[in-house]
Amino acid sequence: MNEMRVVKEAEERKNEILDAAEYLFGAKGFDSTSTTDILNEIGIARGTLYYHFKSKEEILDAMIERMVKRLAKKVEKIISEKDEPILQRLTKMMLALRVDDKNFSHGLLKQAHRPQNALMHQKMQKCILSEINPLITELIRESIVQGICETNYPEEVAEMTFLYANTIFDDLMEHSIEEKQKKIAAFIYNLERLLSMEQNSMKSAIMPIFQDNDK
Repeated sequence: MNEMRVVKEAEERKNEILDAAEYLFGAKGFDSTSTTDILNEIGIARGTLYYHFKSKEEILDAMIERMVKRLAKKVEKIISEKDEPILQRLTKMMLALRVDDKNFSHGLLKQAHRPQNALMHQKMQKCILSEINPLITELIRESIVQGICETNYPEEVAEMTFLYANTIFDDLMEHSIEEKQKKIAAFIYNLERLLSMEQNSMKSAIMPIFQDNDK
């Protein structure tokens, strides 16, 4: 067996383990899933699993990293479409980044918000922020160059926007229509203040994100 085939088979086995973990962590939660559950789901020996991953937490880290890298590729593609206006790319980017079950499959989002799965939620948020924040910052810097906005803290604005937006997206279904409208208006208002933009200049870019959330 040649080396390339060995490497390919090892990568396929690794992804098979991650696929099983993604399904089980979404169905049962991280804490309630054992390595035995993962072994039984795939039908492999314990030694095979530990050849690729030393612990269940290492499996979780690799699974989250794989999902976030998929998100990052989507965002990179959107940012690279320079012929499209920045505010339109911003809309597309925030829709692509929304932390919902379209991006995090098998019920992982629901599980991540349960208290017993706090570690999974913390790791997901940390990894997303680490991978995605530089991409949001890149779009803000491009906006500054074009004179669309102004800030001395593009990285910090990117971080605050991303964290606050995800909180709202997670939380909107819990509120009445009036409360939703107030939260959305506040989000747009504060984002415009952070970026030194005229009032309502971000409205056309931001509103489609929340409208899509209601579908």
